Amino acid sequence: MHACAIPIYVLALRQACGARLSQFTRRIAIATVFGAVIFVTKTFVPSPMNKMIIVVQALLLAVSSLLLGKAGATHVALIGGLLSALWNLALAPFTVLFALLFGLFVDSFIYLFKVDIIGGKVEVGRLVAAMTLSTMLVGVLSYYVTVHLFDLIPRNPSMEAIILVMGTISGAVAGCLASVVWNKHLKNVKF
Repeated sequence: MHACAIPIYVLALRQACGARLSQFTRRIAIATVFGAVIFVTKTFVPSPMNKMIIVVQALLLAVSSLLLGKAGATHVALIGGLLSALWNLALAPFTVLFALLFGLFVDSFIYLFKVDIIGGKVEVGRLVAAMTLSTMLVGVLSYYVTVHLFDLIPRNPSMEAIILVMGTISGAVAGCLASVVWNKHLKNVKF
């Protein structure tokens, strides 16, 4: 998914909904569309690549946190996690748990790092830091739980390093892309 496609979804939903729907309904519509896109990218990208390259998911969570406000990323992550859990019922509890944690991490770190929108523009450095820490933390945590606590997959030190590096890079890239999407396309969108 191209980063410029996000404003098209947002603006199309806004135009389609218009004044007929309440703010709550528009928020749910955006969260559902973003959650569905996360589901598609997680489901149809082969494993373990879908675990290492989570730029699309992180980008959508960052934009949803900025666009929808408090718990925006958590709502989107929960929708994407529930849809993904239906695809793989054997791992459904882990899928929902880690999706929810990712959304909570994004919302929490955006709040803790005080990512503010000043003059319609988001603070890039703080957003990149929040997203980098969120993706790195959820990657390490999910790997640790599935490998060390529940022995669902065998331990692989090189995979651990790849997940840590790619999670960090994915978070930084997602933070940069989210700031570009916000600053160029979404800064004037009101919900």
